[in-house]
Amino acid sequence: MEVRWDVMVIILGAALVTFIPRVLPLVLFSRIALPEWGIRWLSHVPISVMAALVGQELFLHDGKLASLTENVEWIAAIPTFLVALKTRSLLGTVVVGIVSIMALRYLVAWL
Repeated sequence: MEVRWDVMVIILGAALVTFIPRVLPLVLFSRIALPEWGIRWLSHVPISVMAALVGQELFLHDGKLASLTENVEWIAAIPTFLVALKTRSLLGTVVVGIVSIMALRYLVAWL
C-alpha cells in the first residue's frame, strides 16, 4: 500500500487542529488558580450547551418553529425532563428519552 504524503499531511494537520484546542486550555488552566466567580461561571457551561442542543431539537422542525402536532419530540421531552429532575441521572434520562421517542415514533407510524 502506498502512502500518499499529501493525505498524510492533511490527517496530521487535522489531528493537530483538533488536539490544540483541547490540550492548550488544560495546560494553561492547570497552572493557574481561577477565582471563585470564574469557577462558578464555568460550572454553567455544560448546562448551557445541553440546553442549546435540546432547545434546537425541540423548538425547530425543518428550519421553522415547531408545533406540538408535527413534533413528537415535545411529548417525549416531558417524561425525559421529569426523570432528569427526579433522578439527576444522565443514564436514566438518556434511556427514558430514547425509549420515549422510539415508542412515540412507532405509535405515530402505526397510526
